[in-house]
Formats: sequence, structure tokens, C-alpha cells
Amino acid sequence: MPEPLNVSTPIEFLKGIGPKRAEALAEDLGIRTCGDLLFHLPFRYEDRTRFHQVAECVPGPVQVQLRGTIRKFKEVKQKRGSRLEAEFADEEGDILPLVWFKGAQWIARNLPVGQPCVIWGRVSDYKGARNMAHPEILTLREARSASALHPVYGSSERLGRFGLHSNGLGQAIARLLDQLAKLHGNQWIEETLPEAILSMRGMPSLATALEQVHRPADANAERLARFRLKFEEFLFLQLLLVQHRNRQTVHQPGARFAQVGDMFKRFYTERIPFELTGAQKRVIREIREDTRNGQHMNRLLQGDVGSGKTMVALLTALIAVDNGYQACIMAPTEILAQQHHASFLEMLGDLPVRVELLTGSVKAADRKPILAGLAEGTVHLLIGTHAVLEPAVAFHNLGLVVIDEQHRFGVAQRARLWAKAKIPPHILVMTATPIPRTLSMTVYGDLDVSVIDELPPGRKPIRTVHRTDAQRLGVFGFMRDQIAEGRQVYVVYPLIEESAQLDHKDLMDGYESLTRHFPPPEYRLSIVHGRMKAEDKDAEMQRFASGVTQIMVATTVIEVGVNVPNASVMVIESAERFGLSQMHQLRGRVGRGAAQSFCILMSGKELGKEARRRLETMCRTQDGFEIAEVDLELRGPGDLMGTKQSGVLDLKVADLVKDRVLLEDARDVARRILKEDPELERNRHVLLKAGVERLRASRPDWSRIS
Repeated sequence: MPEPLNVSTPIEFLKGIGPKRAEALAEDLGIRTCGDLLFHLPFRYEDRTRFHQVAECVPGPVQVQLRGTIRKFKEVKQKRGSRLEAEFADEEGDILPLVWFKGAQWIARNLPVGQPCVIWGRVSDYKGARNMAHPEILTLREARSASALHPVYGSSERLGRFGLHSNGLGQAIARLLDQLAKLHGNQWIEETLPEAILSMRGMPSLATALEQVHRPADANAERLARFRLKFEEFLFLQLLLVQHRNRQTVHQPGARFAQVGDMFKRFYTERIPFELTGAQKRVIREIREDTRNGQHMNRLLQGDVGSGKTMVALLTALIAVDNGYQACIMAPTEILAQQHHASFLEMLGDLPVRVELLTGSVKAADRKPILAGLAEGTVHLLIGTHAVLEPAVAFHNLGLVVIDEQHRFGVAQRARLWAKAKIPPHILVMTATPIPRTLSMTVYGDLDVSVIDELPPGRKPIRTVHRTDAQRLGVFGFMRDQIAEGRQVYVVYPLIEESAQLDHKDLMDGYESLTRHFPPPEYRLSIVHGRMKAEDKDAEMQRFASGVTQIMVATTVIEVGVNVPNASVMVIESAERFGLSQMHQLRGRVGRGAAQSFCILMSGKELGKEARRRLETMCRTQDGFEIAEVDLELRGPGDLMGTKQSGVLDLKVADLVKDRVLLEDARDVARRILKEDPELERNRHVLLKAGVERLRASRPDWSRIS
């Protein structure tokens, strides 16, 4: 065992733990050292300031505390094992039976029979008589030394069998705090924040904060302790991200786009048939400022489906071309790449900009002149899928990379693209998934963020309604009316095949049902799902896009899909199964033409509270950012961003939903510190630099874009 005991000591060497308990703690809670145990914080507190009498106790969910004596006990044999029964008398002499169904022999050996004690638990009603099952029992001395705010810790069934349930964990933490204080005084853990920051926010030391969060003197002490721990967690995270952003942009050389040249001006004045929105103009100015100063741009562009991100991407590409650089736009699917290529050719018209498409299905004979043009610099703009990452693809002077829906591309794949440029190209990442501000400051905290928060004029709001299965025939009638007017319809399902566990409509059943209600040859249906071959999927999407079929039956593979202005109805089956942001993305597939569009959310009659709120939110608003905030509140950041298993949002203390204001405060502090001392080299920032390096070493690669 390391000597003396400290926060780095493996947890098995703490008295009462040992190898087997240590293994369970590591596997179930990720606790491997004494320090890890100290940062396993209570998730709530029980108020132990009041003592009740047996006479006033009523069965129910509220836990109560009583003072008295255990008079006698007996072990009762059962078919499986035995239970333990005991008689507790309060100070008035009134009796409350106690019962344990597990661990009877161990508990019997440790009952303080005949000694004054305190019990805590819920009173139950069993065959008309009151009792208390599995109460917590403390001696009077233990009760007096315990905090009035009694901590409750997360545990597991296996840890409970080891005696490391909430109370067992609390006792282990109390022992550890006492031993550390005895061995090291009030210096038992190194301070991690400079005194200037502590005094500026009126925060306690780290040692005091950990003591008070586990054994709070009162509610205010616990609040201050937790505030300090949350602020520290956010501050180091923001220092790491802002420092990385500065290194990638402010301190990283980038291609200088010194001028707005002839191609941009001619396209802007001659080829755009409509006025750009104020949001589009603002974003282009932000990009222009990034790319003209010789620093590396690393920018996230977010905006709802149909807000005009693609136009911003094309204008940015033309700025690159005007300055002698090539641009590359990567799309997640071949059909989307083809759509970008066709729309760019149409918009550019006779402007002398060579645009090429490179996907997996481009034949070798057609690929050869494209690759030659890229190497020579005669291809100005390349649009493609993962095919652009192949070793044979070499650029003459790559200056800009635009990534559409970047979460579809892995870090290693993106890195291969950056290697094709002499210096790292400017990066513009586009996403149609609105990201709440708190998430953009964490998941994408190393990027500058631009937002297109208005739709082009003339777009009619999509009418969204909720319908149940009982109203299905009416929905079918509405679909027929829309098709009769020449419109097209999406019908989206959450599952491909029937699941025994989930009582929801599935795609194959739905397709068969729709063919009965919309029989050929009067109606023509397409079907698309993730298990189809890519070429079959693309063929079906093209049939729908070209108007050959009137109804597209699909899973969420069409979430990022083709632009079909003629599609005016989106039917989402089993809508209660979808997340808010996903439904919002699906709704964005319609509403792209001049006709009024509709989104119909189908569900069963019985809905849970959260499902009802999701559907009500969808019907109430089309504001993607408001929807994203509700989604964050309901699902949590890990589920929302798909980062639960990646460690990106592995916050131990802080909560992105509840602590938004504190996160913004920490980011402001981080920016001010790094503006003054970019590499944290000054003496007063020694602790901050050490904390950032610890975090950097423990986190996955934060270089999410370049």
C-alpha cells in the first residue's frame, strides 16, 4: 500500500474496501482511487432534523426518523432463506415492527438490542398493521455526528450486496475524509484553482468544498461547495476548448482570401434570383472576416433545413476560387452530393467555374479527367462523398473544405482530407440540427459558431397536427386529396421489422397497408430503408424525386435526403418513438415549394408525459432552437448529441441543462484569461495550466473538425 493514504491511493487500500469491493466499485461506478470516491457526489439529501413518534407515523412514500430502542428480534424461516423481525419502541413506549428480507443473519449480529438508537425508513402497511422494512439504524453517537442533511449516493445492486449501498458508500467516504484530515491536516488535497478566482467568486477551497458537499453544515454550505465544484469543472473544460480553438484559428496560419473577386461579384449580382436573408448576409460577413486575415477558419454553421446554408457554402467557395484556391464540399450520401452538383451547375450557369462530382459510382474513365483537373488546378470546386478521401485524389491548391452534416464523417476520415492541402484548409461545417447554446459551447466549444436563424421570405409555415390511429382513415383521405392536386407524400416509420418488445407500426406492415389503400396503377409507392443496397436506395429516392412515385415509405434514412419541392405532406408514424430534433429534421423534408405543406404526427391513444410534451412542442412551434432546448431538457446532452459513450460530456458535477448560466460565466472567464495569457505560462496560472493538461490527457480527441 502506498504510504501515507492520499487521493491517489487505489481504493482497495481504504479500510473496509479490499480487492473484491474495489473491483465492483471500478466496474459499476468507475471508482478506482480514493479521489474518485470523493468525487462520487450525493445526488440528493435527506433532512434528518426532525424526529417523529410511532403514533404519528402513517404508511406512505415519505421517510421518517424515530428515536428509541430495539427490544427483541427473531429469525423466521421461509421457503427461501429467512427473514428477520424486530420490535422497536419509541420514547413513548409505542411499538413499530421492523423487518428485513435479506441478510437476516448478518443484520441480527449487528443489531444494537437494548441500546438507544435512531431508525430511518418508510412506514408500510402489511395486513392492516404498520411496519418498517429494511430501516437504516444508527447509534445515538452516530446520529449526533451525522449531518442534518444526510447524503444519498448512487449505487448498484451488486454494490448493495457488498454493503456499499448509499449508506455504506457514505460511511466509506466519511472514513476517508477523517483519515485524510488526520494524516495531512487541511492540506489533504492539492488546491486546483488560484486564490484570485476563489476570492472573486467567494468560493471555498477544494478541501472545504468536498467536505461540505459530503457532510454539509447546512444547506447554504452545500450550495457553495457544489457551486465551486461545478464552476471548476466548467472552467477547465472551457479553458481546454477555447485554447484549442485559439490554436486552430488565431494562432494557426490559414489561406488568405484577400479579395472578393469577379466570380463572387458576378454570381451575387447576376445569378442569385432572390434577396439573401439578413442572417445569410451576416454569416457571409463572419466567414469573410475569418478568411481575409490569414488565420485558419474553423466555423460551425447551423440553421434549419431550408434556411439557405447551401447558398452560403457556394458563396464561400467562390471567394476561395477568386483567390486562386480550390474548394471541396463533402456530403454524407451520394444522392445529396448529386443534388448539390446539379443545383450548383444550374445556379452558376455560364460562369467560368469548373464544378465536378466525385462519388463511388463515378466510373474510372470519367474519374481520370477529374483527378487530372484537381491536380492541375483546373477543377475549381469538387463535390463528393467519402470518395474524395481516396489517395488518388490530389488537389493543386485546396483552400476550403465544407462538410455537410459533419457528424456523418469520422475524425480519421477528415484528417485524410486535411493532408491533401499545403496548409490546413479553412473549414466550414454545416448542420441542419439546431444545437442548444450550452451544447455548442461544449461539444463544439473549439469552433466559432454562426447561426442562420431566419428562413427565406415566402416560405409558408408547415402546418403540424397530431392524429391517433383512430383517425387514420381521415389521414388517408387527406393524402389522396393532396396527391390528386399533384403533390407527393412521405410516410416515415421508426422500425424496419416488427419487434416483439415494441407495439408500434413497422415499415413492412405499413407498406403493405398503404398498398391496399393506395393500390396500383392509380398510385405508385417507393420504399427506402437502411438495409437496402446503396444503389437500390438511390434508385428509389430518384424515382420519388423525379415524380415517378407519389408516396415515399421510409425509415429515417430520408432525414438527410433529397430536395423534393413537390412533396407537401410528411406523415410520421409512431411519432411518440422519435426524438424532437429527429421529428423536426423529418418535417424539414417538406415545405420546400410554394404550396402549403403539412406534417402529421401519428400515435396511439395512450401517451406518456414526455411523449405528449414532444408532440405538443412539435405542433406549437417550428423554431428549431426552441425545439432543441426542449429536447435537451427531456433527453439530456449525452443522448441528444450521441456522445454518452464517448466521454465528450462526461461531467461529474455540473449539469448542462440546469447550470447554463454558470457555463456561460465560466466561458467568459476562460476567454479573458486566455486573451491575457494564451498558453497559461504566467505564475498565477500554474494551477490552471496543470488542470487543463490533466483534462486534456483524460479526454478523447477534442479536435473534432481538424
